[in-house]
Amino acid sequence: MNAEVPHTAAIEVVALTKRYGEGKPAVDGINLRIASGSYCCLLGPSGCGKSTTLRMIAGHESVSSGDVLLENRNITNLPAAERGTAMMFQSFALFPHLNALDNVAFSLKMKGVGKAERQAKAQNLLERVAMGHLAARKPGELSGGQQQRVALARALITEPRALLLDEPLSALDPFLRIQMRAELRRWQKELGLTFIHVTHSQEEAMALADTMVVMNHGVIEQMGSPHEIYNRPVNEFVARFMGGHNVIDTPAGKIGVRTDQMQVVPADVAVPEGFASKAAVVTDVEYQGTYVLLGVQNPQAAHNANATAEASVMLSEEQFGKRPFVVGESVQLAWSPSVAHSLQ
Repeated sequence: MNAEVPHTAAIEVVALTKRYGEGKPAVDGINLRIASGSYCCLLGPSGCGKSTTLRMIAGHESVSSGDVLLENRNITNLPAAERGTAMMFQSFALFPHLNALDNVAFSLKMKGVGKAERQAKAQNLLERVAMGHLAARKPGELSGGQQQRVALARALITEPRALLLDEPLSALDPFLRIQMRAELRRWQKELGLTFIHVTHSQEEAMALADTMVVMNHGVIEQMGSPHEIYNRPVNEFVARFMGGHNVIDTPAGKIGVRTDQMQVVPADVAVPEGFASKAAVVTDVEYQGTYVLLGVQNPQAAHNANATAEASVMLSEEQFGKRPFVVGESVQLAWSPSVAHSLQ
């Protein structure tokens, strides 16, 4: 399923396909429009085609068929340096023998820009990302977060119309990752550039993106705002991949219900009027700090040692404290039809 956003598109891909040999395409005829000045995250499991799509937009991977347009200009067959895009790699790819200033200025040096001019521009960008005071340091003398700032400044010195980021936070520790994603979002807003960011992290994408593009097996499963995709996944794959949802089989088909909108009712207590319900057995109780996560399974499968939880229910500490549940207890899994939506 491909979707579009009704705004001026900075980047548009049309029937974009990438084949390696005779097998199934790595990217299979996708159509995608990314609004100018927006932050777009491509996400999905390993091998879904997200990084291949980014590399084709960047010009680092050839296109088997289809087109890539930047602000209505067809850039499909242009070299990477002539596209008007810049790439920021997962490894940062800084030159270890050059200091931060010369790393940032390197692409201008290759274009023949004079030393004074290129270093002035590089220093200005380092100041912008709070690295001006460390311009003389080499990459080995910088922390991961500092190296990322240098890599960002180096990408920006070419004055791209779109910045492409290939899992730029994955090499950082969890605390720094949260700090740096906030900085990326701030820089994107300040610069007014279009950012296209590949990640496998649902949390990262929801924190950063104006638009999320969920991919699987080389196709786009769903595109929309983080709120839309989290609250109304279109199919079982998106619901399970995004997490926080239960996929329930009913006579009318599969439905999705958020874990925090499900209820667990003791077996001897009536479910609320109008609620749908299923018999279940508690298989897991996990204390998560501010809430308790219950895993439940249908009674027939609950005694199978290899069974995984059929559904999860998030209860507040207060709810669980008033009525604790224990593993092996028979319960009813209940939900209001108003919080359920059908899945393709």
